Amino acid sequence: MKLISNKLFLASTLTLIAFSAFALKDDTNQPINIVSDNQSLDMNSRVVTLSDNVVITQGSILVKADKVIITRPEENANKKDTVEAFGNPVTFHQMMDDGKPVDGKANKVFYDLSTEFLTLTGNAELKQLDSKISGNVITYDVKKQQLKANGSSGSRVKTVLIPNQLNDTKGKK
Repeated sequence: MKLISNKLFLASTLTLIAFSAFALKDDTNQPINIVSDNQSLDMNSRVVTLSDNVVITQGSILVKADKVIITRPEENANKKDTVEAFGNPVTFHQMMDDGKPVDGKANKVFYDLSTEFLTLTGNAELKQLDSKISGNVITYDVKKQQLKANGSSGSRVKTVLIPNQLNDTKGKK
C-alpha cells in the first residue's frame, strides 16, 4: 500500500508543476518533462526538490529555475501541493487560449494549489507581447482573476500597455 501511495505522491506532485494559472486548456493534459542536474524525493517529508538548471515543459508551458521545491501535505490535511521556484530569475512562458503569449519572471515564484494563488517576488514581471507590469511583488488570484502589484522602498510599480495589442485576439503586431 505504501508503494502505491508513494507512486501517487510522485505522480500528483509532477502534475502540479505546470503553472496552469494562465496556460492553454490543453496544456494540463500534455506530458510533463523535467530536466535538472539533481532531483531528490523525500517520502517522509513529502518533498520533491529539483535543483541546478531546472527546465520544466508541459505543452506550451516552459519554466526555468535554479531550484524548485514541491511540498505535498498529508492526505487528510484538505490541502493541495505548493510549488516554490527560485532563480536569478525564475522564468516562465505560456500560451493562452486566445493565442497570446504570457511571459513572467521573478527571483521567487510561489504557487499554492489549494488557494490557486500565485506570488512572484523580487524583480517580478508579467508580460504579454509589449504590455507588461513590473514591481517587487506581483500576486495573482486565479479564482478571482485578480492581479496586484506592489513596489518596494525606492521602487514603484510600472505598467506599460499597448492598446492595439491588448485588443488583438491573436497578438499580431
